[in-house]
This record gives sequence, C-alpha cells and structure tokens, in this order.
Amino acid sequence: MLKKFINSATFELPAFEADPESDLLLFDKPYRCTSFDIVGKVRRIVQRQAGKKVKVGHAGTLDPLATGLLIICIGKMTKQIDSIQAQEKEYTGTFMMGSTTPSFDLEHPVDHEYPYTHITRELAEEAARSFIGNIEQVPPMFSAVKFSGKRAYELAREGEEAALTSKNITIYDFELTRFELPEIDFRIRCSKGTYIRSIARDFGKALQSGAHLTALRRTHIGNYHVKDAIKPILL
Repeated sequence: MLKKFINSATFELPAFEADPESDLLLFDKPYRCTSFDIVGKVRRIVQRQAGKKVKVGHAGTLDPLATGLLIICIGKMTKQIDSIQAQEKEYTGTFMMGSTTPSFDLEHPVDHEYPYTHITRELAEEAARSFIGNIEQVPPMFSAVKFSGKRAYELAREGEEAALTSKNITIYDFELTRFELPEIDFRIRCSKGTYIRSIARDFGKALQSGAHLTALRRTHIGNYHVKDAIKPILL
C-alpha cells in the first residue's frame, strides 16, 4: 500500500511571474504530488518575491494519484475560488475492470476480484450512457467528506465506517475512448462535487463486476485547459 503519500513526488516549479495582489495560475499537477504541495511552493515563491504575506489557495483539489489541471488563486483572486470550483470539469482516465480496492484507486491493494469477460463494448457503452444526467452519488470512504466532525478518510484509516449520504451531481458526457479488457479508458465531463473514483465503483457494479481507477487526469475546468498550464519539474 502507498503509505498515505507522505513520501510524495519531489519537484520544483519553473520560473513564473505572478501579481501578489491578484492573479490566477494554471499548473499541471504531477503524479503523487498533493494539491497542497503546489499551493505551498507557490505561496513561498510569491511571498519571497513580494516581501510580504500573500493569500494563496487552489480552486478544486486533486487526489495524489491524479494528475492534471490545478488552478491556483493569489491575493484577491482567492475570492473567485468558489465560482471557479462551480464550473464543469473534464477528466480522462482508466478503469481496471474485474477488481476493486477500498479507496477505488491504487492507494490501496485489490480487496476483491470479479468476473469481467462477459463485458462487451456494447454493454459498457450502455452502462456509461446510464450515468448521463442528474444522478445521486455516494462519496468514497477515502475522501475529505466530513462525518460526525471527522474526515471520512480518517475514519476509514481507523477501520470505522461512515454512513455517507448521497449527493446530486451531473454527468454531461461519459465517453469510452479505449476498450481493451480488463482496461477501459474514458472521458467524463461533470459537475462540481463529482468523484470519479465513485463512478469507477458504480460503473463496475452496473456491469455486474467490479472496477477501480488506475489513472485519472483533469483536463478542463470551465474554459481553463491543462495544455496552458505550468509543468512542475520532477526531481
């Protein structure tokens, strides 16, 4: 098991310019790096350049195992975080069919295996279409959702179960871009609050099997695109 990602990716940020009073920067978050790793380094650089304390925050976290677009707001732009987070998002990634993990991704090892050879592309595409629209989704246990004053992932790591309630989300597009069992690649465009890890869980169940994420990348938030983002340098 990857140990809570305390030993996360080591990286440096290339030179960039930012207005400490009000600015917005796009970053392409690397694998195993946390969103707060990026925020911390940006804050230190901007504060050093400005010679004073500067408010810095991100507009929508990414799991350590996810890569892609992370929007960093500086100074007065931090007041726009909620409105940026509310914009639709696009993700690409890979489902591994026939097995599940407690976290629905690679943070934990496989806990159950299921048959998957009965799945055809037609069945998978039909299942994907069933997710499009307004749906109810239960967040993963290994998530930052609060339950009884604690984060769900804290309870999960203590071996406790939280009775998380479902939330209404919207899936605008759910396209299967590669079908090579046991792997299925996808592109999903969705609303704020959508957990792609939960879609992996529910997609597996819809196909009378199991599934977990082996790759996830955020490509868009509204009109912001990862192709325009600053790429940290992995060391």
